[in-house]
Amino acid sequence: MGKFRAFFTILATSITYSICAAEQAPSKNQVAVATESNVAQDQDLVAAGPRATGDRSVGERDNEALRQWINARRQVTVKELGGALSITGDVHTEMQSTSETRNGIRQRGHGGATHLPQYNYDIEANLILDYRATNSWSVIKFKFDNDAGIVGGTSNKVKLDRAYFGYRFFEKRTTYADVEMGRKRLNLIFDSKIEFDSMFDGVRFKIDHASEKIGDAYGVIGAFLIRESQNRFGYAGELGLQNIANTKFYTKYSLIDWDTKKNPTDEQLHFIVSQLMIGYKWIPKIHLKKFIDIYSAVLTNSAAQKLAITRHKRANWGGYAGVSIGEIRKQGDWSLDANYQIVAAQAIPDFDVSGIGLGNAAQNGFYHSRSGKDNDYKTAEGNVNYRGYNITLQYLLTNNLNLFQSYAQTVTLNDKIGPFRKYYNYEIDFIYLW
Repeated sequence: MGKFRAFFTILATSITYSICAAEQAPSKNQVAVATESNVAQDQDLVAAGPRATGDRSVGERDNEALRQWINARRQVTVKELGGALSITGDVHTEMQSTSETRNGIRQRGHGGATHLPQYNYDIEANLILDYRATNSWSVIKFKFDNDAGIVGGTSNKVKLDRAYFGYRFFEKRTTYADVEMGRKRLNLIFDSKIEFDSMFDGVRFKIDHASEKIGDAYGVIGAFLIRESQNRFGYAGELGLQNIANTKFYTKYSLIDWDTKKNPTDEQLHFIVSQLMIGYKWIPKIHLKKFIDIYSAVLTNSAAQKLAITRHKRANWGGYAGVSIGEIRKQGDWSLDANYQIVAAQAIPDFDVSGIGLGNAAQNGFYHSRSGKDNDYKTAEGNVNYRGYNITLQYLLTNNLNLFQSYAQTVTLNDKIGPFRKYYNYEIDFIYLW
């Protein structure tokens, strides 16, 4: 526990220092585990089973700007409580075409080594209840994501995707401090293109401070439940500084600790991952006149060990770089994002990868197979040890109807670890937001 207290002490000290050093002037721009284990104590962690990424859904934040714009136009007032209740949702009709090979053997579709189809058709609906009072709020999101079709289709896949409440306990001029408790995804709290895909069931604190001279600073710390049977918690934090000294540059540093109980057989949780991101976001004065965001990040897992499964070397690094252009808010708006990703075998927990992955049609983990057998360096799979790129294009056909398209392609990063795999995915998704 000493290292966690030290980390959070440094985090809190850094935030306090940035606040004290800043001018008090308003800112102009303020603006589950996927692998199955043969170890009995891991069964609750891997209850969801290894995930195949051929049916990748639209990211949580892809339509956030549009949703906020719609919310501003229409709210249901709850007079008795003195707040405002916003009821929003979206409906998806999507198709994906996926190709995947494992040591040259086709994995999907007719004649493939698994039962997964090459073409996926999904019907998805999300219902969000958002209540806001003066200094408090609460959000609930129900997710209905089902396979289309009379034969083989589903209609009973429902999950509680968000359920949390928050309170602003400090506000003075350009400084704010909030606390939230409940469930939401890690990637709604911390920023990354390749990690933070797990649920955050816990408590987090955030402080924001805006300064005309220094920039807009924030800090987040939180604790979340990993495994109830062991009373095992994880810890995470992030520091960020936006529009540094009015230069349009920004930087973010995050750290997440999964390795909170020492267990030499618990390889899938030997992760203390730190990530450093830098970027530059601006609006050109000529021609395009849309937001352009150039970003890059590197990460490393300091808890990685030299194991036989990685040929007695540490494969503990990853990163990405890309560019985003535009935002979607009203009819005719479009956005484009293109990025390149690299994730080594021990960089991120297999279950927490939010990047492209390798499809994983066989649904095997990196350390353990689907049947629970221990993997070795020849059979290690999962959705790590890859490199590849992703391109996403969105266009608002109307104020509410979004046409989403993406193409992703990856291959094995280190061909000396696990089978050699190739993965391709194209997705088209019509999303109606209301």
